[in-house]
Amino acid sequence: MLGLVVLAAFALVPTLGTYLDQRQQIAALQESVRLSEEQVVALEAERDRWADPAYITSQARERLYYVQPGDVVYLVDDDLPQGVIPPEQAPVSEDVEETTGDWMTQFVRSVANAGLARTVAVGG
Repeated sequence: MLGLVVLAAFALVPTLGTYLDQRQQIAALQESVRLSEEQVVALEAERDRWADPAYITSQARERLYYVQPGDVVYLVDDDLPQGVIPPEQAPVSEDVEETTGDWMTQFVRSVANAGLARTVAVGG
């Protein structure tokens, strides 16, 4: 009797594991379908908004600064909040400093080293 129970356990354990894996895959795919349906609804709403001429006009005014003939447009400079404006930069030093190396020599040395470097051939 114990042998039959062990044999049944060996037969059912892989099947149960496969069943649980498939249930997880189904749940993941259902979640993916739900997210895709939400995206479709959002895109259809966006499409419907763009079908409205008033929305198109408002977007052209906001994004592209288009105006109707006869409209007066006021553009405001420095309309950023104080937290967004970058602080003043420190003044540039008037002291002239000399570098320790010659840039041309370093450049030529770098080009020569790059030209003489050995490359690794990939065996295929």
